Amino acid sequence: MMKPLKFTGLLFSALLLTACSSTPKSDYDIDYDFSQLNTFFEQAPAESNDPLSASRIQTAITGTLLDKGFRRDEEQADFHVTFGYRIDDKPKDSGLSIGLGTGTWGSGGGVSVGTSVGVPIGSDTAKIQTIQIDILDPLTNRLIWRGTDSFDYDSGGEQKAAATQATVRKILNQFPPEK
Repeated sequence: MMKPLKFTGLLFSALLLTACSSTPKSDYDIDYDFSQLNTFFEQAPAESNDPLSASRIQTAITGTLLDKGFRRDEEQADFHVTFGYRIDDKPKDSGLSIGLGTGTWGSGGGVSVGTSVGVPIGSDTAKIQTIQIDILDPLTNRLIWRGTDSFDYDSGGEQKAAATQATVRKILNQFPPEK
């Protein structure tokens, strides 16, 4: 049997992880037959002032679609895929906390109220990258599916590359839609 303190800690950890994860959003043409899609081709997005992010997203999309069993075919693709992204500043948490506590000492008791303020060290903003993936019908160039999600990051490099890969996978896990 698990001790109550350990169980509470595990429950709190699970709730914290759930609260920190985002859920991708998607929309699609309800009249489109997605069951016929087998091959894809990537359409290059508009010029970017952040070629590292663009390259990471492109690589993640291609890899994820290949992992899902789609084949890349430049000449006769069943669908085209493109993407867009933006990076926004997100104010960091000020760290202001208010606490209420009770306690006993001997035969007496008491109540206390306390506050604490955390001061962010370094930059006063974090970054949020939002990725939007569009699936287009190649014959009509009509949008048939769109998925979006975002992630927070403080710096680039390996952590941002891993977050980009995970976010693209989460988005494309909803493609094709199940009707």
